[in-house]
Amino acid sequence: MRRKRDHRDRRLGFKLGLVGAAAAVFWVAGLFQFASLVPKQVLDPSTRTNAIVVLTGGSRRLGKGLELLSRGLAEKLFVSGVYQGVDVRELLQIVRRNPQELKTRIGIGNATNTAENALETMIWMRAREYRSLRLVTAAYHMPRSLLEFRHAMPAVTLVPHPVFPENVKQDRWWAWPGTGSLMIGEYNKFLLAWSRHWAGRILDITGPGPQGAPAKS
Repeated sequence: MRRKRDHRDRRLGFKLGLVGAAAAVFWVAGLFQFASLVPKQVLDPSTRTNAIVVLTGGSRRLGKGLELLSRGLAEKLFVSGVYQGVDVRELLQIVRRNPQELKTRIGIGNATNTAENALETMIWMRAREYRSLRLVTAAYHMPRSLLEFRHAMPAVTLVPHPVFPENVKQDRWWAWPGTGSLMIGEYNKFLLAWSRHWAGRILDITGPGPQGAPAKS
Protein backbone atom coordinates (compact mmCIF):
# COMPACT_ATOMS: atom_id res chain seq x y z
CA MET A 1 0.00 0.00 0.00
CA ARG A 2 2.75 2.39 0.94
CA ARG A 3 4.66 1.49 -2.21
CA LYS A 4 1.65 2.37 -4.36
CA ARG A 5 1.24 5.67 -2.56
CA ASP A 6 4.94 6.49 -3.05
CA HIS A 7 4.57 5.62 -6.73
CA ARG A 8 1.57 7.97 -7.06
CA ASP A 9 3.48 10.70 -5.26
CA ARG A 10 6.44 10.33 -7.62
CA ARG A 11 4.15 10.47 -10.65
CA LEU A 12 2.44 13.56 -9.29
CA GLY A 13 5.80 15.18 -8.56
CA PHE A 14 6.98 14.35 -12.08
CA LYS A 15 3.86 15.87 -13.63
CA LEU A 16 4.16 18.99 -11.50
CA GLY A 17 7.80 19.26 -12.54
CA LEU A 18 6.83 19.08 -16.21
CA VAL A 19 4.17 21.76 -15.71
CA GLY A 20 6.70 23.97 -13.92
CA ALA A 21 9.31 23.46 -16.64
CA ALA A 22 6.78 24.25 -19.38
CA ALA A 23 5.67 27.39 -17.53
CA ALA A 24 9.29 28.50 -17.20
CA VAL A 25 9.90 27.97 -20.93
CA PHE A 26 6.79 29.96 -21.84
CA TRP A 27 7.76 32.72 -19.40
CA VAL A 28 11.27 33.03 -20.87
CA ALA A 29 9.92 32.99 -24.43
CA GLY A 30 7.44 35.70 -23.45
CA LEU A 31 10.22 37.78 -21.91
CA PHE A 32 12.17 37.84 -25.16
CA GLN A 33 8.98 38.57 -27.10
CA PHE A 34 8.28 41.46 -24.72
CA ALA A 35 11.82 42.77 -25.17
CA SER A 36 11.26 42.82 -28.93
CA LEU A 37 8.29 45.18 -28.36
CA VAL A 38 10.51 47.76 -26.65
CA PRO A 39 11.11 50.46 -29.28
CA LYS A 40 14.63 51.24 -30.39
CA GLN A 41 13.84 54.55 -32.07
CA VAL A 42 11.11 57.14 -32.52
CA LEU A 43 9.20 55.96 -35.57
CA ASP A 44 7.00 59.05 -35.94
CA PRO A 45 8.78 62.22 -34.78
CA SER A 46 6.65 64.81 -36.58
CA THR A 47 2.90 64.01 -36.63
CA ARG A 48 0.98 66.71 -34.78
CA THR A 49 -1.48 65.58 -32.10
CA ASN A 50 -3.98 67.36 -29.85
CA ALA A 51 -1.84 66.71 -26.78
CA ILE A 52 1.54 65.53 -25.58
CA VAL A 53 1.41 63.33 -22.48
CA VAL A 54 4.51 62.78 -20.36
CA LEU A 55 4.64 60.00 -17.78
CA THR A 56 7.05 61.06 -15.06
CA GLY A 57 9.33 58.68 -13.21
CA GLY A 58 12.48 58.61 -15.31
CA SER A 59 15.18 60.80 -16.76
CA ARG A 60 14.74 62.92 -19.91
CA ARG A 61 10.97 62.47 -20.19
CA LEU A 62 9.85 65.90 -19.04
CA GLY A 63 12.54 67.74 -20.98
CA LYS A 64 11.53 65.89 -24.14
CA GLY A 65 7.87 66.73 -23.60
CA LEU A 66 8.64 70.44 -23.22
CA GLU A 67 10.83 70.34 -26.31
CA LEU A 68 8.04 68.75 -28.36
CA LEU A 69 5.53 71.31 -27.07
CA SER A 70 7.84 74.22 -27.93
CA ARG A 71 8.18 72.76 -31.45
CA GLY A 72 4.41 73.04 -31.90
CA LEU A 73 3.66 69.32 -32.11
CA ALA A 74 0.56 69.70 -29.91
CA GLU A 75 -1.75 72.27 -28.37
CA LYS A 76 -1.23 71.15 -24.77
CA LEU A 77 1.16 69.17 -22.61
CA PHE A 78 -0.16 66.99 -19.80
CA VAL A 79 2.34 65.72 -17.23
CA SER A 80 0.91 62.70 -15.45
CA GLY A 81 2.39 61.51 -12.18
CA VAL A 82 3.58 64.76 -10.63
CA TYR A 83 3.71 64.81 -6.84
CA GLN A 84 0.81 66.61 -5.22
CA GLY A 85 1.53 70.27 -4.61
CA VAL A 86 3.78 70.77 -7.62
CA ASP A 87 2.44 73.49 -9.91
CA VAL A 88 3.44 74.39 -13.46
CA ARG A 89 5.99 77.03 -12.44
CA GLU A 90 7.82 74.57 -10.18
CA LEU A 91 7.63 72.02 -12.95
CA LEU A 92 9.37 74.33 -15.38
CA GLN A 93 12.04 75.17 -12.81
CA ILE A 94 12.72 71.48 -12.23
CA VAL A 95 13.94 71.19 -15.82
CA ARG A 96 15.71 74.59 -15.57
CA ARG A 97 13.41 76.27 -18.06
CA ASN A 98 10.98 79.10 -17.59
CA PRO A 99 9.26 79.80 -20.93
CA GLN A 100 6.30 81.91 -19.86
CA GLU A 101 4.57 81.34 -23.20
CA LEU A 102 4.35 77.61 -22.41
CA LYS A 103 3.00 77.96 -18.88
CA THR A 104 -0.68 78.18 -19.84
CA ARG A 105 -0.34 75.17 -22.15
CA ILE A 106 0.70 72.68 -19.45
CA GLY A 107 -1.51 70.60 -17.19
CA ILE A 108 -0.40 68.30 -14.39
CA GLY A 109 -1.78 65.20 -12.70
CA ASN A 110 -1.03 63.19 -9.58
CA ALA A 111 -1.18 59.55 -10.68
CA THR A 112 0.98 57.08 -8.79
CA ASN A 113 1.15 54.21 -11.29
CA THR A 114 0.71 53.50 -15.00
CA ALA A 115 -2.94 52.47 -14.76
CA GLU A 116 -3.71 55.73 -12.95
CA ASN A 117 -1.69 57.62 -15.58
CA ALA A 118 -4.04 56.27 -18.24
CA LEU A 119 -7.18 57.01 -16.20
CA GLU A 120 -6.35 60.61 -15.30
CA THR A 121 -5.16 61.29 -18.86
CA MET A 122 -8.44 59.92 -20.21
CA ILE A 123 -10.40 62.28 -17.95
CA TRP A 124 -8.18 65.23 -18.97
CA MET A 125 -8.54 64.37 -22.68
CA ARG A 126 -12.32 63.98 -22.51
CA ALA A 127 -12.72 67.35 -20.80
CA ARG A 128 -11.05 68.96 -23.84
CA GLU A 129 -12.56 66.62 -26.45
CA TYR A 130 -9.10 65.64 -27.64
CA ARG A 131 -8.79 62.66 -29.96
CA SER A 132 -5.03 62.16 -30.31
CA LEU A 133 -1.94 62.25 -28.12
CA ARG A 134 1.81 61.75 -28.31
CA LEU A 135 2.92 59.56 -25.41
CA VAL A 136 6.34 60.28 -23.93
CA THR A 137 7.90 57.74 -21.60
CA ALA A 138 11.00 55.53 -21.39
CA ALA A 139 11.33 52.94 -24.14
CA TYR A 140 11.24 50.02 -21.70
CA HIS A 141 8.03 51.42 -20.18
CA MET A 142 6.30 52.00 -23.53
CA PRO A 143 4.72 48.53 -24.10
CA ARG A 144 2.93 48.57 -20.73
CA SER A 145 1.98 52.24 -21.12
CA LEU A 146 0.42 51.58 -24.52
CA LEU A 147 -1.45 48.59 -23.09
CA GLU A 148 -2.98 50.72 -20.30
CA PHE A 149 -3.70 53.74 -22.52
CA ARG A 150 -5.31 51.69 -25.29
CA HIS A 151 -7.51 50.02 -22.71
CA ALA A 152 -8.57 53.35 -21.18
CA MET A 153 -8.93 55.24 -24.48
CA PRO A 154 -9.58 52.79 -27.34
CA ALA A 155 -10.85 55.53 -29.67
CA VAL A 156 -7.88 57.88 -29.15
CA THR A 157 -4.98 57.89 -31.61
CA LEU A 158 -1.71 57.20 -29.75
CA VAL A 159 1.68 58.18 -31.14
CA PRO A 160 4.52 56.59 -29.11
CA HIS A 161 7.51 58.83 -28.47
CA PRO A 162 10.03 56.82 -26.42
CA VAL A 163 13.04 58.31 -24.69
CA PHE A 164 16.18 56.29 -24.09
CA PRO A 165 17.86 56.58 -20.67
CA GLU A 166 21.62 56.26 -21.00
CA ASN A 167 21.86 53.66 -18.23
CA VAL A 168 19.49 51.24 -20.01
CA LYS A 169 21.40 49.06 -22.46
CA GLN A 170 18.80 47.77 -24.91
CA ASP A 171 21.26 45.95 -27.17
CA ARG A 172 22.05 42.57 -25.61
CA TRP A 173 19.99 43.61 -22.59
CA TRP A 174 20.33 40.14 -21.05
CA ALA A 175 24.10 40.66 -20.72
CA TRP A 176 23.69 43.72 -18.49
CA PRO A 177 22.50 42.84 -14.94
CA GLY A 178 20.86 46.22 -14.31
CA THR A 179 19.03 46.34 -17.63
CA GLY A 180 18.15 42.65 -17.37
CA SER A 181 16.54 43.14 -13.96
CA LEU A 182 14.69 46.21 -15.25
CA MET A 183 13.37 44.32 -18.28
CA ILE A 184 12.25 41.34 -16.18
CA GLY A 185 10.46 43.60 -13.70
CA GLU A 186 8.73 45.51 -16.49
CA TYR A 187 7.74 42.25 -18.21
CA ASN A 188 6.16 40.92 -15.01
CA LYS A 189 4.21 44.17 -14.59
CA PHE A 190 3.10 43.92 -18.21
CA LEU A 191 1.82 40.38 -17.58
CA LEU A 192 -0.10 41.52 -14.51
CA ALA A 193 -1.68 44.41 -16.42
CA TRP A 194 -2.59 42.16 -19.35
CA SER A 195 -4.09 39.57 -16.98
CA ARG A 196 -6.13 42.24 -15.22
CA HIS A 197 -7.60 43.49 -18.50
CA TRP A 198 -8.21 39.94 -19.75
CA ALA A 199 -10.02 39.02 -16.53
CA GLY A 200 -12.09 42.19 -16.80
CA ARG A 201 -13.21 41.27 -20.33
CA ILE A 202 -14.15 37.76 -19.22
CA LEU A 203 -16.23 39.16 -16.35
CA ASP A 204 -17.95 41.57 -18.73
CA ILE A 205 -18.86 38.67 -21.04
CA THR A 206 -20.00 36.25 -18.35
CA GLY A 207 -21.49 38.78 -15.92
CA PRO A 208 -25.16 39.06 -14.96
CA GLY A 209 -27.68 40.28 -17.50
CA PRO A 210 -29.41 43.67 -17.45
CA GLN A 211 -30.97 44.65 -14.18
CA GLY A 212 -34.68 44.23 -14.06
CA ALA A 213 -34.78 41.29 -16.49
CA PRO A 214 -37.55 38.89 -15.51
CA ALA A 215 -36.36 35.73 -13.77
CA LYS A 216 -37.13 32.43 -15.40
CA SER A 217 -39.55 30.25 -13.41
